Amino acid sequence: MRLARRYASNPGDAEDIAQDALLRAWRRRSTLRDASRRKEWLATIVRNEAFREHSKVRPEPVAELEVAEYDDEDETTFTAERAGLHAAIRGLNERDRMILLLRYGEDLTQQAIARRLGLPDGTVKVRLHRLRHQLRKVLIEAREQAVGA
Repeated sequence: MRLARRYASNPGDAEDIAQDALLRAWRRRSTLRDASRRKEWLATIVRNEAFREHSKVRPEPVAELEVAEYDDEDETTFTAERAGLHAAIRGLNERDRMILLLRYGEDLTQQAIARRLGLPDGTVKVRLHRLRHQLRKVLIEAREQAVGA
């Protein structure tokens, strides 16, 4: 931790650097060739983690929060889109609803979905593509109806 403080501008950054360095050292412990040089090895990892920490792009702080304008038409459009989307999902067959649930509800990859459902990867990929296209079309139609109403 002491070494990490040398590279950090505040205690929070020093903690992040030290934690990341220890995690990297643990994962890469098999690369330590000479146990008598453990301190130097760890110091190099800490230095490299500090460089990684400093190279991260951080957003500039803003003076005041920007508030987006909001009107009733936005709410109407949103409600219509949501209702249309729910109706479209209810109209899908069970397997397609399950694919959507696993992908967007449980955030599984296509390969994980394929394994869970016992389907080929390509089948899941094609079905997800078609489902997204189908649902996108429903949202566009709902938006057009809400704006036209």
